[in-house]
This record gives sequence, C-alpha cells and structure tokens, in this order.
Amino acid sequence: MIKLFKKPLFFSKKAVTLHPDMKKCIIICSCAILLMTSCAGEFNKVYKSTDNDYKYEYAKEAFARGKFQQAATLLEELITLKKGTDEAQECLYMLAMAQYCNADFEASSATFKKYLSSYPRGIYAESAGFYVGQSLYESAPEPRLDQTPTIGAINAYQQFMDLFPDSKLRPQAQARLYDLQDKLVTKELLSAQLYYNLGGYFGNINKNDESNYTSCIITAQNALKQYPYSKHREDFAFLIMKSKFELAENSTDDKRLDRYRDAEDECYGFINEYPDSKNVRTAEKYITKCKKVIKD
Repeated sequence: MIKLFKKPLFFSKKAVTLHPDMKKCIIICSCAILLMTSCAGEFNKVYKSTDNDYKYEYAKEAFARGKFQQAATLLEELITLKKGTDEAQECLYMLAMAQYCNADFEASSATFKKYLSSYPRGIYAESAGFYVGQSLYESAPEPRLDQTPTIGAINAYQQFMDLFPDSKLRPQAQARLYDLQDKLVTKELLSAQLYYNLGGYFGNINKNDESNYTSCIITAQNALKQYPYSKHREDFAFLIMKSKFELAENSTDDKRLDRYRDAEDECYGFINEYPDSKNVRTAEKYITKCKKVIKD
C-alpha cells in the first residue's frame, strides 16, 4: 500500500542567507540580461527604421564593436539601397568582412567575389581578392574529405597573386597556397596507402593487372608528377616500391619474372634517391628476394 502524506509538503519559510559572491554573481547576471534586452531593443528599432543613413552609421558602429551579425543583417539590406552612392563600395566590402569575422566563410567568399566583379579597380579590390582565398582557406576540410573548397582556395590565391603581384599580402597568400597544396598531397598519399593496405583483398590481384597494388602505384606516380617537390615524395616512392614487390610476390607464372625484375629496379632506384632513408633495409631485403627468384 502506498503511504500518503497527511499534510502537503512546503518549503521552509526560514530565510535563506546567500554568500556575498553569490549575491554579486546574481547582480552581474541581472545587469547583463537588462543590457542584452536593451541592446536587442535598440537594434530592432534601428532595423525597422526607414532612415538608411542612420542604419548605415549604426552598422559601422556595430562592426567596430565586434557585433558582426548585427552589422551583416543591416548591410545585407543596405547594399541594394546604397547602390550607386558614394558608400556603395564600403557597404559591400564591410558586409563581406562582417560575414568573414562572423565565420560565415561561404557567404564571405561569395560577397568578396561580388565586390571584385562590381569594383575591379575599387579601393578595397586588393584586400577583397586576398579574402576570397582566405575565406575558402578557412572552410577547407581535412584531407580525407572532398577537397573542392581547397582547390577553389588555391585558384583564388593564384588569381590574387596574378592580379596584384606587388601586394604586401602576397607572402601570406603564397604560404597559404603551399599549405593547401600539402593538403591535396596528403589526400593523395592517404588514397595510395589505402590501396596498398587493401592489397589483394578483393581477389583481383591477377585480373587484367587491375589490382589494388596497381592502383597504389598509379596514384603515387601521378602524385609525384603533379607535386615533384612535395615533402611526401619519399613516402610515395616507398609505396611504389612495396606495391611492385607485392605484385611480383602474388603474380602468375607468366608475369612472375618480369615483375620481380621491375621490383628489383624500383628498389635500386629508391636506394639511389634516398640513401639515408630508414627504409633502405627494406629495399635491400626486397632486392635479395628478387635476385633469388630471378636466378632460380
């Protein structure tokens, strides 16, 4: 049986004593809420105003105070209303910067592009050209994901350097360009490593030479051609050498000798190019095995 309380339960009427720090915290929070409510009310008033000059001045003040979302909200409306006026350039550029500072990189890249197409010789053209690439750079994903934004950023930085070869921002653009290229190289390296790790997993290692080891070799060779000065050059060369040896190890009799000879040549080439590599011992081990098979 459920026991019922005979009298309703109430909180004690005894006064609660707050710690001084708790009182201070409550006062600060209350003031912050009042300030936020006041600011929100002021912004709504400005947003509903029909005085475009007032809106524009408020947008500039909001931008200066770091209220980038408020600035962007007002400027998105004002870029149309200010078109054809002396403030049109600044309005459009400031909108792009507000979006960038608010981490809305997709929108900022589009707005910076719009500025460049609208004002190719504008007072903010050089900066806008740089920030097209910078916006795409900030949104570039990790190497394992689709690298379309990365390629877009590379193209944007390259276009910026072509248009403004003497810009003070050129060293930064060049550094970003190298970072982005490294990201593309890393993606190719991950793809090549994946093919190697899969090896003969799908059982296609001897089917028309369309094996995962073959795919690894092709991917790595293409990367070496496209990025000849990459810091991952040795990694690609090592994957090619290992894949050629594994192809030989798993070959049918009619391809066996040719593949071992090819693997042996690749091993010697690796040692010649990277004599101090930690992988030289692996190459020498492969050579010993290749010589034994070829001799027999």
